[in-house]
Amino acid sequence: MSEIKVNKISPRTACGTVTLGDSGDTFTIPSGATITNSGTATGFGATGSASWDTTVKTSTFTAVAGIGYFVDTTGGAITVNLPAGTAGDVIAIKDYAGTFDNNSCTVSANGSEKIGGSTVNPELATEGIAVTIVYVDSTQGWLVTDDGLQTSMPSPEYVVATGGNTITTSPCGNYKSHIFTGPGTFQITAVGNAAGSNTVDYLVVAGGGGTPGMAHSNTPSGGGGAGGFRASATTFSVGCQPAKPLVCGVSALAATATSFPITVGSGGAGGSSGPGNAGSNGGVSTFSTITSAGGGRAGHGCLGPTPVDAGQPGGSGGGGGGPYPAGTGNDPSVSPPQGNPGGVGTTHPTNPAPGSDNTGLGGGGGARAVGSCGGDVPNNPPDGGGDGGDGAGFAANTWGVTGEVVSCVQYFAGGGGGGVYTPNPSPNPGGIGGLGGGGNGGSPANPTCVTNPARDGQDGTANTGGGGGSNGGAPSPGANFSGRSGGSGIVIIRYKFQ
Repeated sequence: MSEIKVNKISPRTACGTVTLGDSGDTFTIPSGATITNSGTATGFGATGSASWDTTVKTSTFTAVAGIGYFVDTTGGAITVNLPAGTAGDVIAIKDYAGTFDNNSCTVSANGSEKIGGSTVNPELATEGIAVTIVYVDSTQGWLVTDDGLQTSMPSPEYVVATGGNTITTSPCGNYKSHIFTGPGTFQITAVGNAAGSNTVDYLVVAGGGGTPGMAHSNTPSGGGGAGGFRASATTFSVGCQPAKPLVCGVSALAATATSFPITVGSGGAGGSSGPGNAGSNGGVSTFSTITSAGGGRAGHGCLGPTPVDAGQPGGSGGGGGGPYPAGTGNDPSVSPPQGNPGGVGTTHPTNPAPGSDNTGLGGGGGARAVGSCGGDVPNNPPDGGGDGGDGAGFAANTWGVTGEVVSCVQYFAGGGGGGVYTPNPSPNPGGIGGLGGGGNGGSPANPTCVTNPARDGQDGTANTGGGGGSNGGAPSPGANFSGRSGGSGIVIIRYKFQ
């Protein structure tokens, strides 16, 4: 064998290339390390990682230090025989087809060498696993320095669900909304994962409160309180939308593969015609752990200090009758609050006699605002009925085509407007229902008329949770009137499905 001794080999030109031998040659370094014509280097000690051989192994083989192998056990168990270890040698093994859990991969040490300090050959039997092992010394032999699963970099999976009266797809095409306008079941059949989706947003609105019946010559009532409003909004940007204070920071619910009974609260009924016949609170709406309380019924004036006079508490409170209290909102208390109190009525300053209540009465509370007070108060027409508190709104089509749409915003849970009894002088207007389905309040009828559209209050709008609006007062000899009902609630569940 000839020998050439030089201190340095350099290219003839600057930035040139030096070629050692011809294709197919192998150069041996005295330490035992080699570089093959394919560029594979072995025996150079620890490098911290292996160079991967992309030819998939489908049968038992002997590994070479410095190489990583993709092992496919689809056809049966495979054994990887380790070479004699030299300190710093690295070998890696990856489950190519995700079949190690069915057909294992045995790692066999060379001779009496050890793996993890043991002479027992281990089996890799976890689906998708990858391991890197390094030879340390004769005491421990080969030790695992790194391992992982394909699930650490998962493919996106998405929530799959059924149920609802209507299922809509968002304009961007990636989200579904299941809309419940009545009771039903929301069934999650696949929970997805964090790379796709694994939570659901919700909008749960209860039924709005009703208003009392009234006598032909008695004062009207306050407006019904809106149903409780609770929502999360993690699947869309709320920006400057009116609902923002009530949804920001509220977490979506984790998807669970189960059935969820859905309750949609009915609107509170109006009281039967005649004095002293109270309306009723709205019904509760529920989804999973979320419960929204029904809106409080309105209070009635001119009947003395009886329970029917005061507005009742609820998701939002009913408007007060005459000088009597309005109902409180956010009852029971949740955070963010699900509603607001109703407004109160005032006695006309020129006719303050008890029982006459010759003025406007309070509006019902809404999800986003307190019901306005009736009578001579700032921002009200003189002696007019109090406006219902506005509900909460989202950009149109966020939840599907639902709610009361005003200027491209969908509103829910508006309070009902308070009524008016001012026969002398001329009648004043009833309160305006709050945005979100609140019914408008009425003003007095002409004494010779039995019905009058201006006098009739409005029911709350169905599936908005809006409170009922009060009828206007009726000077004798008008007819008795039944109260107005609140609007039914709604439940909507939204999630990313692709």
